Amino acid sequence: MAKTRGRRVAANLALTLDGRYNGPGGAGDLSAIVPYAVTDVARNHMTRIWETATTALLGRLNAEGFLGYWPTVARDEAADPRDRGYANWLAGAEKVVFSRTLTEAPWERTRIANGPVADVVSDLKASGKGDILVNSSASLIKSLLAVDMIDRLYLLICPEIAGGGERLFEDGLPGMSWAVAHQETGKRGEIALVYDRIR
Repeated sequence: MAKTRGRRVAANLALTLDGRYNGPGGAGDLSAIVPYAVTDVARNHMTRIWETATTALLGRLNAEGFLGYWPTVARDEAADPRDRGYANWLAGAEKVVFSRTLTEAPWERTRIANGPVADVVSDLKASGKGDILVNSSASLIKSLLAVDMIDRLYLLICPEIAGGGERLFEDGLPGMSWAVAHQETGKRGEIALVYDRIR
């Protein structure tokens, strides 16, 4: 595990082989990622993501999308137990939603933040226990990578080339070294990777 001051900041995102978190159709184009998100490797990876986390950081769009989906999974007794585990964790976790437009929290145990991401995360690191998970919100992850505030990366690499769309790792990031903490490859070629920041 990487050494860090205060709580560990972890980030979770699925990427294609060409480093995209969506396709050429825009933010909603997840066609290269969705088929791999329901594999055993991906579901086991999702369990690892939340096991040590107590706080979830979300962008507004993700928060609204999650709110429309995960509560129903939590109540669905036929759902995969790993999916239900994540859904129940998300419902009970402290949630911080970054938004300039929301005026009230969309979920229980949720607060709205509209200040700089790094400032909010610095405050969270200084108090409480458990990991702070930046949960599939690429804009927040990018902001924290830019100031070297991420201690652990959970990446699901999907064996597709999207050929367009937004990239996670853009030019201009500071140089960083990472060590593999876990890796698992699925039958369809998806790879679950956990990287810890070497400091």
